[in-house]
Amino acid sequence: MQFFAKTSNPAPWSLSGLALLCLTLLGQPAMSRAQDSFSHFFGISNFTSFISSPNADGSAVWLSPVVNTVAPWNELIVSWNADAPAGTWLQIEARAFLPGHTTKFYVMGRWNRDNQPFPRASVPGQQDADGEVQVDTLVLHQLAANAQVRLTLGGTNNLLPRPKFLGLVFCNTNVTPTVLPPNQAAWSLVIATPERSQQSYPGGSGWCSPTSLSMVLTRWGRVAERPEWKLDAPETAAGVFDHGFHHPTGNWPFNTAFAGSLPGMRAYVTRFSDISELEDWIAAGIPVIISARYDLLQDGRPPDLNGHLTVCRGFTENGDVVINDPWTNPKVESIRHIYKRANVLRAWATSHNTVYLVYPENWPVPPNRLGHWAN
Repeated sequence: MQFFAKTSNPAPWSLSGLALLCLTLLGQPAMSRAQDSFSHFFGISNFTSFISSPNADGSAVWLSPVVNTVAPWNELIVSWNADAPAGTWLQIEARAFLPGHTTKFYVMGRWNRDNQPFPRASVPGQQDADGEVQVDTLVLHQLAANAQVRLTLGGTNNLLPRPKFLGLVFCNTNVTPTVLPPNQAAWSLVIATPERSQQSYPGGSGWCSPTSLSMVLTRWGRVAERPEWKLDAPETAAGVFDHGFHHPTGNWPFNTAFAGSLPGMRAYVTRFSDISELEDWIAAGIPVIISARYDLLQDGRPPDLNGHLTVCRGFTENGDVVINDPWTNPKVESIRHIYKRANVLRAWATSHNTVYLVYPENWPVPPNRLGHWAN
């Protein structure tokens, strides 16, 4: 089961050559449809509006404009995709604008593709009067209106990583998510997805997140005929490993950052309002990794407060959920499960409806009704 606590190089990606969209415009897709006060997502793939400055050590700092969020929020998860040659690294920080003052910058992660020149890690012990970082999530003690992100890019041999995408999902956990009518176009639709059990691998007992991710990546490798995307669970687990977390493969953005570092792949963390949005993605042919407590997915299981990641791959004709559950003993039962719709809703709600969206960059995504994903 998976657990969570929650250059001087004039290359096209040099600081002066990047192109970014002003952050204040990124909320418009959400606002032009319906404002969801529970969760809203900003996707950034164009960085020209960031202010850049060099450091004496050869690294570079990119400071975003203030992100004018759609609604007040008390939780923020930042995820990212980057081309990261060996020896390059990325530090991600975020701060919030509270009534009367601005918080410090909290470190949301120190990431690299190959654990060089330092171990990839979240940063524990970040707690003050304003809030704290719970592994990968900034949790505030009061509601904030806006935010700002700071990236530090570093590396060896005059190389820097090239950010491709940045995702910010804001959530007000005091708000009840919007309930939507079901999208029955997804009912009776099951997406062919490899079935894998974390219990099949030595040391895999904590690998439900990388095992789920490996299923989805391999699925896309087959569909797109991209063999470099066909990754098994051990390689995926090594690529998402968080040296700062006692459950080291459970860092949500580290999982999507690994997937998004693959050429041609987009991956990020977000939060949905309702199971209907899962149906939107299944109808578009895209399986979704969901964070849902294991014990609540099926009646009769003993209590287990830890988190768990599974692959939602479809729906039955009655709207129940077809899931590849990596915490399955393949000698006893099928990895493919049908879980009751109500059970999935209550289990998923324990993570505030957190999902990984992983798909090829050019793949059409469903209509973004409430502004919960990148368009």
